[in-house]
Amino acid sequence: MATKPSNEIVITRTARHFRPTHFLLKIQSYSLLCETGVEKYESGVFEAGGHKWRLSLYPKGNKKMNGTDHISLYLSIVDTEKYSLGWEVYATFKLFVFDQIRDKFLTIQDAEGMIRRFHDIKMEWGFDKFLPLDSFNVLPNGYLVNDCCVFGAEVFVHERSAKRDNLSMIKEPSNRIMTWKIENFSTQQDKVPISSRIYVVGDLKWKLLVYPKGIHEGANKAISVFLYSVDCVTPDLKIFAEFKLRIKDQVNNKHAEEKTKYWFSSAFSDWGFSQLLLRKDLEDVCKGFIVEDTLIVEAEIMVMSTASSSRYLSRNCTCED
Repeated sequence: MATKPSNEIVITRTARHFRPTHFLLKIQSYSLLCETGVEKYESGVFEAGGHKWRLSLYPKGNKKMNGTDHISLYLSIVDTEKYSLGWEVYATFKLFVFDQIRDKFLTIQDAEGMIRRFHDIKMEWGFDKFLPLDSFNVLPNGYLVNDCCVFGAEVFVHERSAKRDNLSMIKEPSNRIMTWKIENFSTQQDKVPISSRIYVVGDLKWKLLVYPKGIHEGANKAISVFLYSVDCVTPDLKIFAEFKLRIKDQVNNKHAEEKTKYWFSSAFSDWGFSQLLLRKDLEDVCKGFIVEDTLIVEAEIMVMSTASSSRYLSRNCTCED
């Protein structure tokens, strides 16, 4: 059941049999505790999520926070002196009171699992109106039986650091045209494939692959040309490229050219055309693709992605980070 206390923060109240994971606070002779006039009782310290915590209980309510006629219950982070300047801990938590008659824990938490930020200015979060006193004190409700009650806590810390992948799409990256002159082409017909040197476009590395006698659909009838990503060696890295592959007509400037786009990965690190130019056109001297036994192959990247990984503190994330 969701309710909205006076400060307009929505909380939920549910019941469950499973006991709190991290901490139980059992108070016997509860009435005597109240008679001492103590405004706030602080529990012993417990650990959860790599940090130390305690419960702060106001038996007659936190009057400064409009908690009159209620029990107020809070979660506080402690032993923070060792933390560096500017420390912060993000956590979701649940607070409990035990129904001893029905053997259930009344579970109270921020609605929708709101994540709370603990830091040197705000070291405590919780509920000003955790439970009305007229509900807590009534025996049939089971919260106070034989002057004994039990409270509890669960704390789930969200790591302050996480891996972040930064993906950027770059139009017309630097050195985007890769030109490869294959000299003595006639002597390399049987190589499968012919591989170029490494070209650096932006911050990424590429090679050109040429199959003189073709592969796949172009086998024995066309020349096949592919662009190969040198950087795609890890399974989680993908690189996008929109590019052209061309075989240059060195006489008439009527190049054999095709355009495509592809996401390169470690499993599929090359992409191109198995029939970029038919063998009969390649071997036609008038068409100018081979001059002085030299074939010129080019790749031009129009759009390319770059990706990098980093660790960052789990604060507000913006495109300026």
